[in-house]
Amino acid sequence: MTATNKEVISVLNDLIETSKDGEKGFAACAKDVKNVELKQVFTKHAQECAQAANELQTEVVSLGGKPEDSTSVSADLHRFWVDIKSSVTGKSEEAILNEAERGEDHAKAVYEKALKKDLPSNVRSIVERQYHGVQRNHDQVKALRNIARAS
Repeated sequence: MTATNKEVISVLNDLIETSKDGEKGFAACAKDVKNVELKQVFTKHAQECAQAANELQTEVVSLGGKPEDSTSVSADLHRFWVDIKSSVTGKSEEAILNEAERGEDHAKAVYEKALKKDLPSNVRSIVERQYHGVQRNHDQVKALRNIARAS
C-alpha cells in the first residue's frame, strides 16, 4: 500500500467514525424526542449517516485498507453527558435540537478538514457530496431548533 493510500484511508476512516457518530447521535435524538415529525427527521438523518459510513467503508476496502467500524470515544462521552444533562433538565425539543446541531457542527468541521487534503478525484467527489448532505442536515436541524426556540 502506498503512503498516499494510507493517508487517504486515514482521512476516510475519520469520516467513517464521524458518520457513525452522527448515526448514533441522530438515533439517540429520535429515541428522546416526543414529536413524531422530529422523530422521523432524526431517524432519516441516522439512516443517511449509516449509508455515508457504508459508502466510505467500501472505498477504504477498495484502497486496500481496513475500514473503521465504530464511533469515536469523544462522541460516546458527549452522548453520555447529554443523557445525564437531559435527565436533569428534561428532554425538551430545543435541548435535543441544540445537541444535534452541535454534532453537525463537528461533522462539518471534520468534512471541511478532509476536503483540504489532497484526495483522488473519485474520493473527493464522494466526500464533497457527503459534505453537502452534512450541511443540509445542519441547516435543517438549526431551522427546527430556531422554531422550537421561538415556541
